[in-house]
Amino acid sequence: MKVALFIPCYIDQFYPNVGIAALQLLEKLGCDVTFPLEQTCCGQPMANSGFANLSKGCDKNFVKNFTGFDHIVAPSGSCVLHVKEHLQDLENPQAALHIRNSVYELTEFLTDVLKVESINANFPFKVGLHNSCHGQRGLHLSSMTERVLPEFSKPEQLLKMVNGITLSKPKRNDECCGFGGTFCVFEEAVSVKMGKDRVKEHEDNQVDYITGGDTSCLMHLEGILKRQGSKTKTIHIAEILNNGL
Repeated sequence: MKVALFIPCYIDQFYPNVGIAALQLLEKLGCDVTFPLEQTCCGQPMANSGFANLSKGCDKNFVKNFTGFDHIVAPSGSCVLHVKEHLQDLENPQAALHIRNSVYELTEFLTDVLKVESINANFPFKVGLHNSCHGQRGLHLSSMTERVLPEFSKPEQLLKMVNGITLSKPKRNDECCGFGGTFCVFEEAVSVKMGKDRVKEHEDNQVDYITGGDTSCLMHLEGILKRQGSKTKTIHIAEILNNGL
């Protein structure tokens, strides 16, 4: 299966190991992966700040780089949701529409397209799972407590295949961590308080790591953990699923 790998800019700049883990994981699961070298930001920061008109260049470049692929995969729910909902190119509207319908968050791709049933990974630690808002409520990667529907979680489904792992959930399983893109800049105090609440519930479970599908959320939690001198670390789900394969 031919796949184009979309790596968000903050992963490229600050957490390259997440991109490498996603690439290796897809290849080991049998995918023929291409990484378009001229890809840049998807434009989400501008759109989040109310300047969606300034992201037209990002849209055009995204379409240029990812046209012609059957599947586009990214280890980031928020960026995938932005592309799905906002990508436009007036010069190539059909190409943009095809991309919007062909882009997947990593765990969604593994469960829904590849239909992975086993992963030869090993991670002998206690891990707390954080549900990111865009992935949960936008991409429907997991169920929401405010809706009376059967519970499900695509990230949890994959993590349960990992040898040695012990999973835990915070009490308020689907509460926002407070990152929210530019929200953490404009509403710093509220953002930090929300992050501290998330961290406390995970630490109450005495976890070694907090994992999730969005490095942006994990980056926010990591900053709080480090400032508090906590021994708990953060790790992207791709790094766990790729560990020991």
